[in-house]
Amino acid sequence: MKHFLTLSDFSKEEILEMLNLAFKIKQETKAWIFKDYMKKKTLGMIFEKSSTRTRVSFETGIYQLGWQWIFLSSNDTHLGRWEPLKDTSRVLSTMVDMVMIRTFWQERLEEFAKYSNTPVINWLSDEFHPVQIMADYMTIIEQNKQDNLVIAYIWDGNNIAHSWLNLASKIGFELRIATPKWYEVNKTIFENAIKASKISWAKIIIDNDPEKILKWATVVTTDTWISMGQEDEKEKRLKDFKWFIVDGKLMKLSAKNSIFLHCLPAYRGYEVSENVLEWAQSVVWQEAENRLHIQKWIMVWLQNNKDKI
Repeated sequence: MKHFLTLSDFSKEEILEMLNLAFKIKQETKAWIFKDYMKKKTLGMIFEKSSTRTRVSFETGIYQLGWQWIFLSSNDTHLGRWEPLKDTSRVLSTMVDMVMIRTFWQERLEEFAKYSNTPVINWLSDEFHPVQIMADYMTIIEQNKQDNLVIAYIWDGNNIAHSWLNLASKIGFELRIATPKWYEVNKTIFENAIKASKISWAKIIIDNDPEKILKWATVVTTDTWISMGQEDEKEKRLKDFKWFIVDGKLMKLSAKNSIFLHCLPAYRGYEVSENVLEWAQSVVWQEAENRLHIQKWIMVWLQNNKDKI
């Protein structure tokens, strides 16, 4: 059974296959062609962590594929509280054809998938956000930036940074990550990416200096300045990330025709300035739309893989 929990679970060929098929389904959508790729299938959507873009893009995509969906918030379920998580997984996977989970804890995803008889998708956890990075890379390809690609990620060593490490180590491009001290990426995830890079020839650089990381980068990206569950860190983060705001001054250090990405929501003046977000080379709105298309084909790809078993 194939699940979609981290990009490290897939080969380069599988990742590129999913991306190529996402372009196909995007072209069909733009041409107003909607095929019932998965008619009469049902997706269980478990949101322990709320979202705007994830829910809207998922429900729209499911509708366009001919699916039905069941939305479950943390208030609607007792996931892992009164009933063991493995029991919930066993039951739900007999009632729906696929499950997506947006949660704080990666280990909950891993346990749910272990006992599930149907594909499970990570739609964000504390450690990884693979679907977002697939949408980002899809946008990079559309912008013809995949050749001689140098990605500079500036902010926190969080789930976005970890998924960039996974993708770089599989595809084989240059990835630079700049975080303040004490906000670095997880050591184990970094070491695993370095090991995988020996096969893909990826180049991975970790530093605490955003100016150094940005020089000649072809893609510049950042993340929301504070994530859900970090509200008590606001004052400290304002101080610690003071020199990591992606503004016009920093962007000038990147390559002449570089593009800017942001997974959204964007807090202007915190992690990114207004002029950079609205800059002509900012492609964040195209990036946001691509969440819809890449998510659709990930679901189709997983279902096709399940049907072959």
